[in-house]
Amino acid sequence: MKSLRGQLVFFWVLLFSVCAALAVVMLTLYRSSAGVQVAAGQAATDQACRAIAARYAKSVTDPSPAQPQVDLLQVLLQLVLVEAPHVEGGVWQGTGGLLAYAYPTYEGSGVKRDVPAAEQPLIVELSQLAARTQRPQTDVVRGSREALIVSACPLAAPGKDLAAWTMTRTHAGALAAQDSLRTGLAVLLLVVLASGLWLGFILLRGLRHVQRLETRLAEADAGGDAMPELPRTGVRELDRIVDGFNRYRLRFEEARANLRAAAQQRSRDQRLAALGRMTGGIAHEIRNPIATMRLKAENALAAAPERQGEALRTIVGQIDRLDGLVQSLLALVQPVTLASREVDLHRWLADRVAAVAAKAAAGEVQVELRHEAPARAVFDPVHLARAVDNLLDNAVRHAPKGGRVTLAALQPDARTLAIRVDDDGPGVPESLQPHLFEPFATGRADGTGLGLALAREVALAHGGELHHVPLASGTRFELELPWRTS
Repeated sequence: MKSLRGQLVFFWVLLFSVCAALAVVMLTLYRSSAGVQVAAGQAATDQACRAIAARYAKSVTDPSPAQPQVDLLQVLLQLVLVEAPHVEGGVWQGTGGLLAYAYPTYEGSGVKRDVPAAEQPLIVELSQLAARTQRPQTDVVRGSREALIVSACPLAAPGKDLAAWTMTRTHAGALAAQDSLRTGLAVLLLVVLASGLWLGFILLRGLRHVQRLETRLAEADAGGDAMPELPRTGVRELDRIVDGFNRYRLRFEEARANLRAAAQQRSRDQRLAALGRMTGGIAHEIRNPIATMRLKAENALAAAPERQGEALRTIVGQIDRLDGLVQSLLALVQPVTLASREVDLHRWLADRVAAVAAKAAAGEVQVELRHEAPARAVFDPVHLARAVDNLLDNAVRHAPKGGRVTLAALQPDARTLAIRVDDDGPGVPESLQPHLFEPFATGRADGTGLGLALAREVALAHGGELHHVPLASGTRFELELPWRTS
């Protein structure tokens, strides 16, 4: 039976049946137990004895005759004991011994008239004690198969040592059934214990399966973004959940792949759309260096030979500018191919500060490094270095003399690595902020506006984003990257 529901229902029915059987047995045991039988016998003999004494006190008008009237006693015994099933009784006198006896409810074939010889010593002893103390007396003699119950009570005859006695026996089967009842209770107890152990096994097995699934999910959660495939447990209900989760995992992976493809297509579309907007900027950026080179070349041709070297150096500088522009355009248009690996984050950040140190010193700008993130992270160090270097270069350019630029790395949550570049410059104009990450969107006359666009492309390729955060005094650019990039 692999169904957890079926196992629990079957166990519940079994346990209910055992409890019902145990209740019936306990009720039967209570009704037929020796203790209850003895208590009932004591009550019957005591009540019958007191009834005889009460009848005697009402019937005898002269309590002082020398000898009691035996016929009257016999009639009293018959009248009282006929209403007490299985109770026999009589009257005892200190001088005359056992005077009267009656057993009207005797189930034998004839009328029982003789006092049982084996019980006479006990009857006489209790009668003497009751007559002497003038108090009712009861004694119980327990045997292996039955219990004998004798009661005695004094009669209203001062100085006559007169007492009535009654006697009964418990049912013989009550005591004989005790061993069988003990055996039955032991069997029931074993069944209940076995059922409890079985339930414990079912629960332990189910909890072990659930714990295995939880461990699998926890390992997958700690290892990355991929959803794990859960193993089947063999329990039908749990396997339905596992199968549903695995089907959802497949749909989720498919949706995520489609989302990534859509993001890549969107990025390509954005690059293609940017090409149209870049046309005017490219024409402007190329026309100026070409015009400068043409002017320098014409002047060099018309000038003396010793002045041609300066013109050639200017032309070479403009060519370098064009080459840098072309390289930036190619980096922006071409897809970013990542080669991610584990990086010593602090050393990598220190290299970024060192790369901009000379330009910062020339501009009298102080560059600080604050590292609060984990010691190691996984990303493409080359492409991300290009992005961070562009951000640091912009920050140093916009910081005032004596200003400060801060490079910080921190982990705002368990899945994100944040790299921030802060400066205390004048900030980004509000008119430029909506187009800040578009190519050729720049607030500097000598800038191309490609640095931020390239940095954002690198962030998107890593599955992250580049944000601009205005500060009270200055600007912050924050690169948010998945902390564990696959």
